[in-house]
Amino acid sequence: MCRTWAYRITLLAVMGWMTGWGCGSADPKDAGFFCYNESTGIASLDPAFAKNQSIMWAVHQLYNTLVEVDSNLQIRPSLAHRWDISEDGTVYTFYLRTDVRFHDDPCFKEGSGRKLVAEDVAFSLQRIMDPATASSGAWIFNGRVKKENGFIALNDSTLQVRLEAPFPPILGILSMQYCSVVPKEAIRQYGKNFRSHPVGTGPFQLVALEEGQALLLKKNPNYFEKDENGRQLPYINGIKISFNDSKATEFLLFRQGKLHFINDIDASFKDEILTKKGELRTEWKDKIQLNKHAYLNVEYLGILVDTSNLLVKQSPLRSRAIRQALNYGFDRKKMMLYLRNSIGRAAESGFVPAGLPSFDTAKVKGYQFNPVKAKELLAAAGFKDGKGLPEITLLTVPIYSELASYIVREWQELGVPVKVDVVQKSLLLEQTAQSQALFFRGSWIADYPDAENYLSVFYGKNPAPPNYTRYRNPAYDKLYEQALTETNDRVRFELYQEMDRMILQDAPVIPLWYDEVIHLVQPFVQNFSPNALNLLELRRVRFN
Repeated sequence: MCRTWAYRITLLAVMGWMTGWGCGSADPKDAGFFCYNESTGIASLDPAFAKNQSIMWAVHQLYNTLVEVDSNLQIRPSLAHRWDISEDGTVYTFYLRTDVRFHDDPCFKEGSGRKLVAEDVAFSLQRIMDPATASSGAWIFNGRVKKENGFIALNDSTLQVRLEAPFPPILGILSMQYCSVVPKEAIRQYGKNFRSHPVGTGPFQLVALEEGQALLLKKNPNYFEKDENGRQLPYINGIKISFNDSKATEFLLFRQGKLHFINDIDASFKDEILTKKGELRTEWKDKIQLNKHAYLNVEYLGILVDTSNLLVKQSPLRSRAIRQALNYGFDRKKMMLYLRNSIGRAAESGFVPAGLPSFDTAKVKGYQFNPVKAKELLAAAGFKDGKGLPEITLLTVPIYSELASYIVREWQELGVPVKVDVVQKSLLLEQTAQSQALFFRGSWIADYPDAENYLSVFYGKNPAPPNYTRYRNPAYDKLYEQALTETNDRVRFELYQEMDRMILQDAPVIPLWYDEVIHLVQPFVQNFSPNALNLLELRRVRFN
């Protein structure tokens, strides 16, 4: 029997076993497997391509990074138990744990996973930068880590990362799933098939993957982490991920107890489960847990402000006063209450969202609903009560059409003629990247937990992405460059806040809301904690 057919028969047998004993049963906790659905599928299990949430969640179970981010967005040890930073901030020396082993796999001699060494970390990080890998994360080290000898294994347990210049957010970048450590033996043996044959050091390891059907992971018996009482992590036996593309089916399976949690709530079920204040309705309170947590995502409307662009030259949005008027001209809090069931927080501070250490509403005061001020600004721009103002088109995607229509109605009451044009996401991304979208809906999710990630969106030397508005301000750029080399957190945060105030003043964006992670969780699931990066953390989950 050829290897492919033998593998498929084994795989189908495993999936059948899981259906009978795990997440397909009436009481999935009996099997000790955590079950969830990934409606978008999982395109790869290779961390070099961990570019979206579905991949990042799976990769987080299979691999480890040098450092990681805890639930409070603090950097904590992982594969490295400690690190030193040189006085000039350009050399980071990591001291690795010596009790970490890769998963057992045929790529190793006799199939037994070997000990992790510093050379594995250097290989994995260099692999991201290698053009031959074509990693979607290649950008994370550009201009930051030295191209030659940027990652050096000093010995088996010591690694140095050498930077071009000081860059304090580098620890956050090294916690990204892109930076997961892989063994070179697996890359050599599986090549491009590594995407479906992952080998790491993480708390779980691959049992089977049937693309389009399910992914099955089991507990890593050699995992290095222990809890405060010396008990080995993880507690659960494994994870099963299904790939139902229907959110209605996902919700039904959750109601039947066959899934342990749902990430976010589909709009069609939102009012059934939540009150307008974002709380569980009475009939659900004893049946499920509701987990909410600040999420590092800001939703906004972007405005092209490149004055050399013909679209901008012919648009009333070239006027800062009009952009400010739009910011004042609608009620964000009412929008959150009636259209979002209070999921998230009205963006009445800056572009940097709640949840980051530098976020401070006292130091960065944004726009609140003020129709009087909006009308004053319109008049100052030469369009009293909106008279003579050309029609403005707002581009959005289908799932945000209702929100866009709400905002536009409030602007129309001020006399501002705005219409909504609903386009497909792929078209909107293309138009914003090519500076063909004058006024558009956007969002920015943190790649790493530092406000620099958000403020880079407006750095004048950055292309689109991330600078979709083509904002250019020499004073802003000077502050941004100063912040990149500032190692004192307090001083750096003050620079971030000053830049955020500058963005509010120039108004190339209209912040809408700071997002929130929302999970529906079965009542028997314990220690399931969300975080601001919305990583799926299952090492300490248990069932009661």
